[in-house]
Amino acid sequence: MSDIETILTGNLEAVRELIQAAEKAEPIWTQPRAPGKWSAAQVTEHVARALEESANVVAGRPSKFPTFPSIFRPIVRGVFFNRVIRKRTFPKAKTNKPFDPESGPDSPAAAARRLNAAVQLFEKECRTCAGGTGVVRSTIFGDVSVGDYALFQELHTRNHTGQIPSP
Repeated sequence: MSDIETILTGNLEAVRELIQAAEKAEPIWTQPRAPGKWSAAQVTEHVARALEESANVVAGRPSKFPTFPSIFRPIVRGVFFNRVIRKRTFPKAKTNKPFDPESGPDSPAAAARRLNAAVQLFEKECRTCAGGTGVVRSTIFGDVSVGDYALFQELHTRNHTGQIPSP
């Protein structure tokens, strides 16, 4: 198995774990875990959007991620992206408006369909990129390897799995 396949397998496992957590949260699907926090429905919607827009980034298409001036991208890559990859954990952070869902799928089953479609699209674009230059041109981080970008998404999904409220 190639490196990208190993990383994409981890990404898919992270999505499956998120879906399992979502299924367990069905009795409290739309209830935030605490005041000002997201519900399970919102968490799954956020991750689905992140995967879909990340697929756009990998493919070189416009995305809803912000565009940082190119002079700042190496700084953000060093301070945030590389730190996440190195430590395998996400620091506390706020998301931007397009990724801050007011609601989410109607049920865990609907979330599973949405997440599975999003991760399949992301995987497809990562494989295509890996077969070409292997470089993702991020409007936030600058140029990063497709493997690191896919690992970043896996870690992002795992971070949010821990935010699914338990019944």
